[in-house]
Amino acid sequence: QVQLVESGGGLVQPGGSLRLSCAASGNIFRLAAMGWYRQAPGKQRELVAFITRGGNTNYSGLVKGRFTISRDNAKDTVFLQMNSLKPEDTAVYFCNAVDSGINYWGKGTLVTVSS
Repeated sequence: QVQLVESGGGLVQPGGSLRLSCAASGNIFRLAAMGWYRQAPGKQRELVAFITRGGNTNYSGLVKGRFTISRDNAKDTVFLQMNSLKPEDTAVYFCNAVDSGINYWGKGTLVTVSS
């Protein structure tokens, strides 16, 4: 089993920035892709960004140019730097990781963008 714990969410004004972190622990073999998803109230969970072990990245068109995903393989941690935040970025952000072909999820961290 792999556990994922997110941190860094909170309340921020439009145009502000936040940095999310997600640390993996437990019986880790070799984490492959790691990423972030989000779910706004009344909406389906959607991909925000993911990064492969080799550092290749992919972003949702809604966040490209504003968000940056990165990872520290030595610490089994993935980050999401979020800049120029908009009210529509308000959601619960979930960390996701794949290890040995199994998908793991964190419990989520709430990001609220509001003045």
